[in-house]
Amino acid sequence: MRLERSLPLLGLLLCAVFPLVSFLIGLSSQGEFVVEISGTTVTITCPLEDEGIQWHPSGRRGDTEERKFIIKDHDSTPANLSCSAGNKKRELYLNARVCANCEELDALTVAGIITADLLITLGVLILVYYFSKGRKGRASAGGDSRPRGPKMQRPPPVPNPDYEPIRKGQREVYAGLESRGF
Repeated sequence: MRLERSLPLLGLLLCAVFPLVSFLIGLSSQGEFVVEISGTTVTITCPLEDEGIQWHPSGRRGDTEERKFIIKDHDSTPANLSCSAGNKKRELYLNARVCANCEELDALTVAGIITADLLITLGVLILVYYFSKGRKGRASAGGDSRPRGPKMQRPPPVPNPDYEPIRKGQREVYAGLESRGF
């Protein structure tokens, strides 16, 4: 019983911790570009840690700061980028979608929105439950739409002769209804 109660908490904990762990692993691993998108600005960090990094943007314009290449007003078109230091070279195919009027939300804001939505839904459920609780035994004021009295046609009696079982001696009526093989 305790395990069933702790499963939602475990799921929430995994949802909160997993992105943080994967982010830290991504930062610490060598050989991976780090791409950050904010509005229409794309910042790419080269995985090489040597001095004198050269960027080869293949037709793209951008500013360079140490290991970073910053593309301002990116238009979402794919690009091939590479960074090199000495005889080491890393290449990147950038296919980043950006939008000028998008809002960035952090994890705390998203969690707050979801929590508020769940609390409002729970409040509405409780209100509906308490307002409908007293109405269970009352008859409706509008009346029933079914006709009552002798106007209704009665069904045939239960032992209807149309539905009698087949007797052993009366097979000729049903002789044409042989089973067909499929």
